[in-house]
Order: sequence, then C-alpha cells, then structure tokens
Amino acid sequence: MRKFKVVDLFSGAGGFSRGFKDEGFLILGGIENFKPIAEAYKINFPEAKLLVEDIQQVDAMDFLEYIGDEPDVIIGGPPCEPFTRANPRRMKDPLDRLYKDPIGRLVLHFIRFVADLRPKVFIMENVPHITEGPLKEALVKEFRRAGYDTIFFNRLRAEDYGTPSRRVRIFISNIRIRPSKTRKRMRVIDAIGDLPEPDDIHDIPNHELVPLSPRKLRRIRRLRWGESLVYYGGAEGRVYTNLVRLHPYRLAPTVMGSSRFIHPFR
Repeated sequence: MRKFKVVDLFSGAGGFSRGFKDEGFLILGGIENFKPIAEAYKINFPEAKLLVEDIQQVDAMDFLEYIGDEPDVIIGGPPCEPFTRANPRRMKDPLDRLYKDPIGRLVLHFIRFVADLRPKVFIMENVPHITEGPLKEALVKEFRRAGYDTIFFNRLRAEDYGTPSRRVRIFISNIRIRPSKTRKRMRVIDAIGDLPEPDDIHDIPNHELVPLSPRKLRRIRRLRWGESLVYYGGAEGRVYTNLVRLHPYRLAPTVMGSSRFIHPFR
C-alpha cells in the first residue's frame, strides 16, 4: 500500500511529524533552524532528511532536491508569539502581526513553500488568535494566491482527543479536519495518578523533583487546587497565571512555553 509522503516545516522535535507517522504516513524530512531541537528531531526520525536552516533563506526547489522526493502533504506550526493574546508585546494592528512582524512573516514562508511545492494537502497549526479581525481574510487571500481556492479553519480542542489539559488550536488546511473524539475526557488524576513518588526507584524519564527555595515551598503549600502563585499580563490587559496547583479531577490549564504546574497533592 502506498504511503503518503510528508514534510514538516518548523519541525521542532517532531511532535507534528510523530502524529502523521503513527497514522502510517512517510516522513520525508523537514526544516528546523534551532540546532539543539534539530538534533532531537534527528534522533526521533533518523530516516528523515532534516535541513537545519532558517526557512527564510531556503528555496523551495532546493529543498525538494535535498529531500529527493515530492511531498503529498506539507505540515507545520509557525511560531505563535506574534498572534497570541498571551504576548503583551504583540503588534496592535492584526495585519502588522502577519506582514510586518519578522516572526509573524514566517507564516508567509510556509505559504510560499505550499505555493512552490503544490502538495495535495497542507495543514498549518497555530493559535486561534491568528484569525482575529482581518487576519482570517488575509490568510485566505494568501492561500488563494498560492493556488488553493478552498480554505478551512479547523478549530480543535486537545481535550476532546485524550489530552488532560485545555488547548484550542486552529488547523488551517485545504481539507476539513474532523477526527473522532474520545468518549471520555482525561483528567489530571487519570494522567499522573499512577506515577510513583519521584524519590522512589523507577525508570520513568524526566520524572523528578524540581528544586525550589524554602520561601517558595512555603507559599506553594498554602495554595488550594486551581490557585496560582504567579500572575502576569498579556495583550490588551489580559491576565494569565503560572505555577498553578492542578485540580486532580479537572483538566489542566493550557500548557504554554513558560507554563509551570504544581502537583495536586505535594
């Protein structure tokens, strides 16, 4: 049976690629410019050809020659910082986030690759805020310019598919994406309730205690389920939390790059 071939732009360590590989797709390769993460990708996908370069400096045809085959599917998750409301420094004008922010412009390079390589399917993942105001119309215009007239903004919740935390993401594609939902949502206790104490002898990777100062430990002990030790400002005056004591019988909050959580019972 023929396997559909995938390339992963902004590949990171390979989370997006892993999902496709698990479903039987062939991962041809990808692009990642941060060398330590690229090394992790190479370990996870030793058979794939990863180009460790800034995508802004990569010609799509040169990349095609590098991987040695034509992809059926292009996937990627460009950085979300220019668009997320958790960023207090994001540009005020939504269109500036796409066209003037140098990181936001990476989305346009994803579209450039789609236009040049003409895959059967493309899927670009990002935060829901990438569709704010005129941004949605601008993205439709850019993808149509790339040769794809029908664009779907697939809004998915990770908690509907077995993830024990809240996470809403937009998957922009030329196809509808409607995966089957799991029957029951997973709670924090379902995900970590069977783990041994970190001090016990075990062979679970990364299951260890993070050193904390005595002062911080005293403050943490006073927190009840769902309470936070840290509050910080996002865009337009929004307030976000960190160092949250997880509620064992609920979903965890959204995991962001700076997220730190406290065990429900420790």
